[in-house]
Amino acid sequence: MESLMKWLVDPKKNWFARQHMKAISTRLRRYGLRHDDLYDPKYDLDIKEALNRLPREIVDARHQRLKRAIDLSMKHEYLPEDLQALQTPFRNYLQEMLALDFMLSCSDVKRENAEREALGALPLYQRTLP
Repeated sequence: MESLMKWLVDPKKNWFARQHMKAISTRLRRYGLRHDDLYDPKYDLDIKEALNRLPREIVDARHQRLKRAIDLSMKHEYLPEDLQALQTPFRNYLQEMLALDFMLSCSDVKRENAEREALGALPLYQRTLP
């Protein structure tokens, strides 16, 4: 079953996964975004923690890409073709911190949280609803 799941999501082996990745890449290039920019730090607190651990330059570049994408979306425009060609939508920057693979590989932040829970320590942060 695991090998079937790996085959389904691997764009090198599955034609449908390759077409899906191509479509996502095209849509991200239009706005100059990267795939990791789509993760919301308010939705998952592990992502918020990973963003806090990243260097300031990477976080600032992420914010600039998001602002540009919002601006282009509000204007109903896309990036010029020459800038779209320079975009790298699947160049990940959160991968080292989170390892957000579909196959649920363990990440630094998630591993630390599991270790805290195993030791019976209180979590560093808890989600509270307003």
